[in-house]
Amino acid sequence: MGLLLSGVLGGCSRRPDAYLLGAAAPQKLAYGRSNTEGINLAVAEINAAGGIDGVPLKVMIADDQASGVQAVNVASAFVGNPDILAVIGHAGSGAMVPAARVYDAGQLVALGTTPSTPDLTGISPWVFRLISSDSMNGATLAAFASASSTQLGHPPRAAILYANDAYGRGLADAFARHFKGEIVCNDPVGTDESFEPHVAYFKSKHPDIVFVASSEDIGIPFMREARRQGLQAIFLGGDGWQGVVSDSTVAEGIYVGTPFTAQSGDTAARRFVSAFTAKYGTVPDAHAALAYDATRLLARAIGAVGPHRDAIRAYLSTVPDSAPFHGVTGPIRFDAKTNDPVGNNFAVTRVHSGLMVPVPEPVL
Repeated sequence: MGLLLSGVLGGCSRRPDAYLLGAAAPQKLAYGRSNTEGINLAVAEINAAGGIDGVPLKVMIADDQASGVQAVNVASAFVGNPDILAVIGHAGSGAMVPAARVYDAGQLVALGTTPSTPDLTGISPWVFRLISSDSMNGATLAAFASASSTQLGHPPRAAILYANDAYGRGLADAFARHFKGEIVCNDPVGTDESFEPHVAYFKSKHPDIVFVASSEDIGIPFMREARRQGLQAIFLGGDGWQGVVSDSTVAEGIYVGTPFTAQSGDTAARRFVSAFTAKYGTVPDAHAALAYDATRLLARAIGAVGPHRDAIRAYLSTVPDSAPFHGVTGPIRFDAKTNDPVGNNFAVTRVHSGLMVPVPEPVL
C-alpha cells in the first residue's frame, strides 16, 4: 500500500503521466485472483488502445484478505491517496460493507464487483456495485428450484445449508422467503466443520433439492462428502459456487447461479472469453467478467468527465436508460436511489464437462 506514482495526476498545467485506480480483493482466494485477472486484462487492453485519451491507466492492487478490518485499512489508504480517482472493489460482502463507510466519509467512488449482500443497497452515494443483490438472486434461485415441482409431480422439498457470514445468510434468507415448497432444514455451517453429519442428516430427510449458500471453500468439501455418501438430490448454489466447477469429480450436474457464463453467445462476451483464455489459459468466471467491466466502466467515466472524484461519482449516477454501458456481463446502469444495478443478468447454469451451461429449469 506504500506505492505512490510520481506525477500520476501532475498539475493542471501539464498532461498527467497516468490515471490511477485502486482495486481490492482477497488475493489468496480463488475469486479474488479471478477478480484481479479481469482487472489486469482490461487495463492491458485499454492501454494497448492508447489509454484514456492518450493517458495510460494504472491500478494499485491491495489484498483485503476478505476481512472487514483489513478492508477498512485498505479503504483508508485509498481515500488518503489523492492520486486514486476511484476503486474497483471490494469483491466480497464482508469486506465491502465496513469499507463502504470509509469511502462515504472520504468521498471516493468504490465500484464493487461481486459483493451481493442486501446490506449494501443504498448504503452510500459513493458506493456502487455491479452484481445484483442477494435479495434478487435468492429469489431467482428459489423460482428455479420451485419450478422442479412440474417434473416431480409434487411441491419440492429443500434442505438449505449456508455459510454463517454476510453472503451466506443473505442469500439463504432470500431463497427461503421465495421458495414455493417445503424447507426440511435450514442450517449454518463453518469452514472448519465436518460435513459428514450434515450430509447424513440430509439423507434422512430425503430432500429433492439441496441449496448451499457459500463460496467454494464450503461448496467443494460439501459436494465431496455428498458424493461419498451417495446423497441423491438436485444440488444448487449461488454465484459463490463458481469455484466448485474446478473440481470435476464432484461438479458434474450441479446447478450454479451466476451473472455471467463463458458460454454466452454475446459478441462482446465471446471476445472477452477468447482474450482471457489466451492470456491466462483458463476460462473466465463471473468474478473476472464483472471486474473487467468495472475497470472499463471507470475508464469510460474518467474519459468522459476527467480525473475528478466527484465528477466520476456523478457520471455513474446518471448513466441513462437510453445509453447504458455495454459490458461483457450485459448493459450496466445504476438505480438513482440505491446505486444497485438496474435489471438482473443473474441466471442459473448447469455444469457439464467443466462448463457452466445456461438452463431454463432443473433436469431431474
